[in-house]
Amino acid sequence: MRDRCLLLVEDNPQDELLTLRALRKANLVNPVEVTRDGQQALDFLLGQGEFADRALEPLPLVVLLDLKLPKLSGVEVLERLRANERTRLLPVVILTSSDESADRLRAYEVGANSFVRKPVGFAEFAETIARLGVYWVATNEPVEPGALRCR
Repeated sequence: MRDRCLLLVEDNPQDELLTLRALRKANLVNPVEVTRDGQQALDFLLGQGEFADRALEPLPLVVLLDLKLPKLSGVEVLERLRANERTRLLPVVILTSSDESADRLRAYEVGANSFVRKPVGFAEFAETIARLGVYWVATNEPVEPGALRCR
């Protein structure tokens, strides 16, 4: 599982930097790919647009997906991932500053595996990200790469 990446979908450069720093501090060795808007995230995962030449396998271990994104919202990205046979079981964690119950409900309705509110303070933010990373990389048992086949 060490060679499978994590995908961070984050448009805020400060949150991106803090997330990457927290994952490194947790000693996770998996590479982290970063996309900065909803369309770029879909292009990365589906091998289209600027990522048309990217090998599609293996899928990331987990997608850390912000809700408020340019071009396509996190909910729109999640809806499209769940509608695609190849990505329908891909673990997606909503990582957002939103504390709105309507956002949480909508995320779960369209197939989020988890909903995590970004803490405001750096120490708490770093601890939250570290726990997320360790869980999804070291504890969770993912679907094996290639196990999902298009029908």
